[in-house]
Amino acid sequence: MWGSSFLWIKIALRGFSPVQITFVRLALGVAVLAPVALSRGLRLPNGWRTWGHLAVAALFANAIPYALFGLGEQTVGSNVAGALNATTPLWTLVLAVLTRTERGLAGRRVLGIGLGFAGTMLIFSPWRSVTGIASWGGVACLAAAASYGISYNYMGRFLTGRGLSPLLLSASQLAAATALLAAALPIGGRNLPVWRVEAVVSLLILGVLGTGAAYVLNYRLIAEEGPTAASTVTYLLPVVAVLLGWTILREPVTVGMAAGMFLVLGGVAFTQRRASTDGNPRPRDRSNTRA
Repeated sequence: MWGSSFLWIKIALRGFSPVQITFVRLALGVAVLAPVALSRGLRLPNGWRTWGHLAVAALFANAIPYALFGLGEQTVGSNVAGALNATTPLWTLVLAVLTRTERGLAGRRVLGIGLGFAGTMLIFSPWRSVTGIASWGGVACLAAAASYGISYNYMGRFLTGRGLSPLLLSASQLAAATALLAAALPIGGRNLPVWRVEAVVSLLILGVLGTGAAYVLNYRLIAEEGPTAASTVTYLLPVVAVLLGWTILREPVTVGMAAGMFLVLGGVAFTQRRASTDGNPRPRDRSNTRA
């Protein structure tokens, strides 16, 4: 679901603006999650403080990065966007150390992040397309990845581990993000959309699966594994992108791509290994997501 998002964004841009794509995918995400939450008897969070945290999380985890990736993919390929998105764990790690959102980062996990990033670079060989990454579109995608890094730490610090259902948090945050994008529509959504079939279908998939269904998994990962470990899921995105290109678009899989995928999966395995700084096994609790 996550790995195909850049493909759907690229196709949806044939008929919609970046702001329109972001608004619709968020609204569809809410349309998927809200009925499920209501059917389980979940109630909306209470208090302006909680909603304030949700609004900040919605800004950095949804509104800003979704719109920036749409803007970026107007001038760079979906593969470049996917490669730059893989820098999210690096941003997350730096911010986690600076803000002490996550403590006791073992060298094994840092090595895993490094391996994952190296594998991502090997898959896409960005040095062969410097103009794409160095363009304003590439900068927009890099800024989107940094925004994700901020959001992982913010959600781990202020929203998860408070006894609220991941489903409820997901639905509430997407609702807040939808409201933010609704306010931006008069500026970024003034042009009339072009109702091309492939653009509409891509937008539906992006909203229902890539936003609604996937976001529950996002919160659960942050709650159970911590923000840095959760963000390493992004290392799987280029792997999925390569496989989609090979099976659907008949793009060749080079030796570099295959080797990069092995590095990516190895890096994810390293980051998921729990180890304490004193050499004793670390209990699988949720203390690393404390407020």
